[in-house]
Amino acid sequence: MSSIIYPRQIQYLENFRKKDDGLLNEMEEYARNFKVPILSWDAAAFIEQLVRIKSPKRVLELGTAIAYTTIRIARNLKRKSEIHTIEKSKDNIVVARNYIEKSEEGEKIKLFEGDAIDVLPSLRKKYDFIFLDADKEDYKKLFDYSMILLKKGGIIFVDNLLWHGFTASARIPASYKTSTKFIRDFNDVFMNHPQLDSTILPVGDGVGLGIKHNRKQS
Repeated sequence: MSSIIYPRQIQYLENFRKKDDGLLNEMEEYARNFKVPILSWDAAAFIEQLVRIKSPKRVLELGTAIAYTTIRIARNLKRKSEIHTIEKSKDNIVVARNYIEKSEEGEKIKLFEGDAIDVLPSLRKKYDFIFLDADKEDYKKLFDYSMILLKKGGIIFVDNLLWHGFTASARIPASYKTSTKFIRDFNDVFMNHPQLDSTILPVGDGVGLGIKHNRKQS
């Protein structure tokens, strides 16, 4: 069996990246300098393609951070579509609002301030596409809420499911043991959920892709 995600192959793929987007370059540099986790470039390109294919009218993002993925999604939404995004870090919110303004995509973006666990129960309308990238200890609870809000035929996209490779590793640093257990437990739920056709792909830090099916539960 061949391995396709070694550093040499990643470097090869990076040669095809378009690097002339000033705003995204600025946001990536900010994330590096201030150690703010954002979606990897390859996972971000993948989610953009999914948005183009799905053409969702309503998108929900759990975990805005500095609005890097928010803006990339918004750019690929049609004119009357929208993305709702939730962030609890006050520092991140200030930065995110600044970048949203710079992006000129503000009409498509609604930023909710607060903990997603508190905000989600107040949302009434359903979504065509949900992106989950929040605190790992909250993944299961946020996922359960998301499944209620996700339309049949809708897509849920989850980041960090390989968790730096530790979910598939026998040796885990002490500082990652708890979070790795959260992700491993979540992966079992995600891959066996009765309402989802699910897969985990070795893109970025491991992305989960699920489609909510229309089949009746037995």
